[in-house]
Amino acid sequence: MSKQTIDTREALKAYFAVAPSYCEPYGNGHINDTFLVVADQRYILQRMNTAVFPHPEELMENILGVTEHIRKKAEAAGGDVARASLVVVPTLAGKNFFRDTTDHYWRMYEFTEGTKTQEVVESAADFESCAEAFGNFQQQLADYPAHLLHESIVNFHNTPWRYENLMKAVAEDRCGRLKEVEAEVKFARDREQFCKTLELAREEGSLPLRVTHNDTKLNNILFDEKTGAPVCVIDLDTVMPGYSVTDFGDSIRFGANTAVEDETDLSKVTLDLALFEAYARGFLKGCNGSLTEKEIELLPVGAMMMTLECGMRFLTDYLEGDVYFKVHRPGHNLDRARNQFALVADMERKMDQMKEIINRLK
Repeated sequence: MSKQTIDTREALKAYFAVAPSYCEPYGNGHINDTFLVVADQRYILQRMNTAVFPHPEELMENILGVTEHIRKKAEAAGGDVARASLVVVPTLAGKNFFRDTTDHYWRMYEFTEGTKTQEVVESAADFESCAEAFGNFQQQLADYPAHLLHESIVNFHNTPWRYENLMKAVAEDRCGRLKEVEAEVKFARDREQFCKTLELAREEGSLPLRVTHNDTKLNNILFDEKTGAPVCVIDLDTVMPGYSVTDFGDSIRFGANTAVEDETDLSKVTLDLALFEAYARGFLKGCNGSLTEKEIELLPVGAMMMTLECGMRFLTDYLEGDVYFKVHRPGHNLDRARNQFALVADMERKMDQMKEIINRLK
């Protein structure tokens, strides 16, 4: 077996009676340590990052629940059960994860053969295909009791809570940076009431709690190598209770921006309505009638909410000394915040057009 950058021997013994023939680092993920293992078949072995996800037992309970639910749906529909979702491999002791003697947690998945990932959206068709996959994920889990899921990251998309965090950072001004961001702070303050929109809809009973993915990027989908069709959604660590409109919105925030997330020339930052329409079309097709009228109505709001929330998170981190997001230059988080706020402003200008697109597609 090849030498690994992390000693996997204890974990491999938990999964295999005979040592596999191959184990090497795999992929380009930034959170967990991932390895490709070759034995009787191919597998993905991961050491879970407990600094990011401090409750791995709850994490695996979420993943087992949703993947088994999806496979049952696929079986009932006569689909390909083996490729319908990630398949967790039990240890030799029958456990769904392994805790080693150094308190690291490991899990293993079957390798989904005949699939590939894609890192970059190269066309509107790519974006629409991505949307259909995440919409289908919503449809498959529409009847799953979301309230039974654990919050793998508490308050992850609680926008009023993110706003309060920003205001706390403003009050403390621990790095003496407040004077240079007064315009950005005012931008957030002017939208304090908007931040409450989704939470109020939930309290009123018009926005249902759903199983949400919370990392709806193109590279979290497996595509068929031959046909290019989406096969299943992966990277399920952030699956937890939430709102369908925020899963939709985060994709729009990132994928329909005409500029990269840290572009400093804000004149380049706009919402591409053609990409918005492509994603909305794919998402609604994938959801296949599983969304309520109110959820569909709030899709444009979800896009603006996730953009504003992300901007506030960048601004909070800047005020706190760049302790959460990785930065590559002075003021990087401030550049990101300004970028997101510029996109929010453009979404506000285009909100009527976004709503018209949704009304036409529903």
